[in-house]
Amino acid sequence: MNKSILHMDLDTFFVSVERLLDTSLLKKPLLVGGTGDRGVVAACSYETRKFGVHSGMSMQMAKKLCPEAISIKGNSGTYMKYSSQVTEIIKSEVPLFEKTSVDEFYVDLTGMDRFYGNYKFAKELREKIIRESGLPISFGLSENKVVSKVATGEAKPNNQIKIDYGFEKSFLAPLSVRKIPMVGKSVGQTLMNLGVFQVNQLQEMPVELIVSVLGKNGHKIWERANGIDTSPIVPYSERKSISIERTYDRDTIDMEKLKNTLSAMGEKLAYQLRMGNKLTGNVSVRIRYSDFKTYSKQIKVSYTNADHILIPIIQELFKKLHTRRLLIRLVGVRFTDLVGGHYQIDLFEDNEKTTNLYQSLDYIRNRFGCSSVFRASTLGVKSIRGNRNPFDGEPPILLAHRKQ
Repeated sequence: MNKSILHMDLDTFFVSVERLLDTSLLKKPLLVGGTGDRGVVAACSYETRKFGVHSGMSMQMAKKLCPEAISIKGNSGTYMKYSSQVTEIIKSEVPLFEKTSVDEFYVDLTGMDRFYGNYKFAKELREKIIRESGLPISFGLSENKVVSKVATGEAKPNNQIKIDYGFEKSFLAPLSVRKIPMVGKSVGQTLMNLGVFQVNQLQEMPVELIVSVLGKNGHKIWERANGIDTSPIVPYSERKSISIERTYDRDTIDMEKLKNTLSAMGEKLAYQLRMGNKLTGNVSVRIRYSDFKTYSKQIKVSYTNADHILIPIIQELFKKLHTRRLLIRLVGVRFTDLVGGHYQIDLFEDNEKTTNLYQSLDYIRNRFGCSSVFRASTLGVKSIRGNRNPFDGEPPILLAHRKQ
């Protein structure tokens, strides 16, 4: 039986939500993100893209390219609410789906043709989402995830495409190599230096040559260019919390040691959030004294997975929580109220330099291990760091800015 995989993506999600809340913004050039001179564009409307504006660009540059654009700071909580609404609609209609970010979904419709027709079902699901949420959404339908994702990109804005079985390769052939997942700016430039601009040129190259040029990822890129993909749908499930604790061999009152331990915990958990494509909306700190009495304190926060936001919150909670003049036996940090999402949603407060720093640090950790780079202040708490990720088996984060 041929597979049938549906890919759905909410069009310019943040922009669409803002327009839903304020209809005066319809058809106007719109930028969502950090509104200061050092802010970053989290999302931009199609009206701004003809000027060269794209997500991840500094807000200052975007305003120079499109001076008439309206800038909005955005609200992560609002976007999460609409993301959850769409998720619930999909959950109510299908038995198996994967949520890869706040605005992107895969659905396995294999076998449905025998009973109803998968394209008809996908069309009606899209119409239901638009009707009930008020948000535009596009989809691509094919035999695998890669071709469906590319098809969604070609369907946008607010449309749909089905690629019939056996036509995957011919559908991809005339497209730019940059349309293939895994072919980013660097790989794309390498291919273009070889004179490879369209997917059909990549399809015609010997796989051995591509591997020699692009390394171990070359074989996977060649397969994707030829419409070959066997990656499965990862069933959606929402992990509720992640946490880490440390019990000291000897009870301590060394405040520097305690604070450094908490910083290392915050750094590790924030990294694990990013690797699991998650954001936290609640932070709690736990203390157990030498008399075994345990206390905890928590606070709701704007959804984030950024070290520089979470670590100060952890330290402040500890400061408020530590009220007894006793030795401390255990400290712990827990992140709860987790939702799907990646660092792009935190760009409302950050600048391009900060965002690029996180991407670089996470790239190093992904390649050489979680403990390969860390804050100097946490050098003495190596036991906190480790390479285990509690989200193993869940979809990994895309470290590059997504094109909305």
